[in-house]
Amino acid sequence: MKSNEALLEMTNNLLKYRQFIVERFEQSKKTGEQGDFYEEVKPFADEVKQMTDDWRGLTLSWLSQNPQRHLHARQIDATAENLEMVSVSAFFPNTSKKKFLDHVQSIEYVLKGLVSAIEDQKS
Repeated sequence: MKSNEALLEMTNNLLKYRQFIVERFEQSKKTGEQGDFYEEVKPFADEVKQMTDDWRGLTLSWLSQNPQRHLHARQIDATAENLEMVSVSAFFPNTSKKKFLDHVQSIEYVLKGLVSAIEDQKS
């Protein structure tokens, strides 16, 4: 049960990161200014990568014990990769808006699906 709570908390934290990433992207597009690589981009991307790596391991373990009909290991891997990618590209105004938003939407879909699956497991 504790691993479920830890996974739920991590997933919700990634949803918060996702929200910050979207807001940072919008700011970047609006101002046309990119983030300072060593002051902003790298520290944030490293933080997201660490959280994403931990989340991926815990999620894959959880999925092997609790197989889901609409949630698979490849989606978890893709979501982790997408999170790492958008955590960097959000700081650059020349990032393609459509591609960025597609990745962010995909991330949200998987994370919210996982939250729902974990909460269903509780009931």
